[in-house]
Amino acid sequence: MVFVTFSSLYTFEGDDLSSFNIPYADKLVHFTFYFVGLILGSLYVLQLKDRQQVILRKIVILAFVLVLFGIIIEVIQGKWTVNRSGEVFDALANTTGVVMGFIVIFNRFYKQRGLK
Repeated sequence: MVFVTFSSLYTFEGDDLSSFNIPYADKLVHFTFYFVGLILGSLYVLQLKDRQQVILRKIVILAFVLVLFGIIIEVIQGKWTVNRSGEVFDALANTTGVVMGFIVIFNRFYKQRGLK
């Protein structure tokens, strides 16, 4: 999440980065960051030796924290950065990534109680 925060708040203008003109690629990046964030956080929680109800509660809390984090980052981008802008659709892409990550974790790992 440190990488996500840095990538969201750093101004990359003026850097010699190649640019691709892929429509809505930034939304895919937002989705991917938060999807992976929830998956990795959930994999950590799944390795704890707690009851399934406790694990599910921790994963739900993680999901809410990630959604809130994404909204806060978008607000910070809109208020306190010069070359970045906060967008509602970025927050929606973040939330969609979290929800899809939750669905994957719940369907794949939560029912099995850990990795196989």
